[in-house]
Amino acid sequence: VLFLFCAALTEHKILFLSSSYQRLTDACRAPGALMFPLKYSFTYVPILPAQLLEVLSTPTPFIIGVHSIFQSETQELLDVVIADLDGGTVNVPECVHISLLPEPLLQQTREALSMVLDPELEVADLAFPPSTISASSLKMQDKEIRAVFLRLFAQLLQGYRWCLHIIRIHPEPVIRFHKVR
Repeated sequence: VLFLFCAALTEHKILFLSSSYQRLTDACRAPGALMFPLKYSFTYVPILPAQLLEVLSTPTPFIIGVHSIFQSETQELLDVVIADLDGGTVNVPECVHISLLPEPLLQQTREALSMVLDPELEVADLAFPPSTISASSLKMQDKEIRAVFLRLFAQLLQGYRWCLHIIRIHPEPVIRFHKVR
């Protein structure tokens, strides 16, 4: 999930394959939902009809879902990250390089997600674990996952004001982002 999240953030082409239309729709929505407060502004098609498979050759980034019966037509795509939801695999072509999160944040996010998805891991090494460990309800788990990614964005974007440069030559001040800082 973090790998696909980073692929979506760095504007790569992502293709989801599944035999379930519901799973395709949910998986295609997930990267965009996890990007909050940012918005995915490229092509987003949760279920691509068979007649439009040539859209997969477009040069622009996308998140597209395709039924798995068309998997043979997607094998020649050279610059598309393909996530097979039925098989649980992610295929990244050699020509595609996806930048992951900076290391302390990547490890913290992995740990936080594992604690939300598998809370028993937190107390697995304790000599005297508590007698009851309750898993969160699905609604609460959804909120906890969103909180993990919101905290990630807060850590990534903290101190952004140091990179703002105010130009006061115009009647109205202009604020520009200074990339070097």
